[in-house]
Amino acid sequence: MAVPEGGDALVVLEDVDKHFGTLHVLQSIDLTIHRGEVVVVIGPSGSGKSTLCRAINRLETIDSGTITIDGKPLPAEGKELAALRADVGMVFQSFNLFAHKTVLGNVTLGQVKVRKTDRKKAEERARSLLERVGVANQADKYPAQLSGGQQQRVAIARALAMEPKVMLFDEPTSALDPEMINEVLEVMQQLARDGMTMVVVTHEMGFARSAANRVVFMADGRIVESATPDEFFGNPRSERAKDFLSKILKH
Repeated sequence: MAVPEGGDALVVLEDVDKHFGTLHVLQSIDLTIHRGEVVVVIGPSGSGKSTLCRAINRLETIDSGTITIDGKPLPAEGKELAALRADVGMVFQSFNLFAHKTVLGNVTLGQVKVRKTDRKKAEERARSLLERVGVANQADKYPAQLSGGQQQRVAIARALAMEPKVMLFDEPTSALDPEMINEVLEVMQQLARDGMTMVVVTHEMGFARSAANRVVFMADGRIVESATPDEFFGNPRSERAKDFLSKILKH
């Protein structure tokens, strides 16, 4: 179903199902993400959170249902899919930077290759984004010379360089040492304040409380609850969510 004209629904999943063999990882998922909204997806391991995130830019195919981005259905492959992926920024658990390219080269590459931006302009934009995420002084280094937190901030800058309509974050801090987590979360908090549409799969409950417009709680391949952070953390409706929160918030 297309998004109505003038509507602010940006990402729409309708009745989405996905199996890995006999495992039903996404079960009848309905989810609408509005322009400028920050949706944080939480839940126990194996609940389907990362699969949901990866389905939005077709890194995972779905078995049935529909996903539309800005009113257009996800293309199957080819150039249309590459164009769509440029509109959907993705930041992974592992930083996925090109080891043989400098930080500047990593942030410039997609702009030149996919967006066909003039190299000089692409480098100017790359430098301003590296400044924005706090690693401007690392531009000429290679990823291996950076800390994990710095690499993840470069990965965020690289995704932003494509001027995406929506940013997907799949557990962006889970591979980081504890002291580096906050530096990445601060960049994400700022993006949220700037009005970027974001879907964030995370275990960071502090980020979910402070940055999310909405918390989506998943368990066993289903969306069990969808609520504001105050509602979800203050008064979860399902036993499944109460049980999850009691475990995760007790320390």
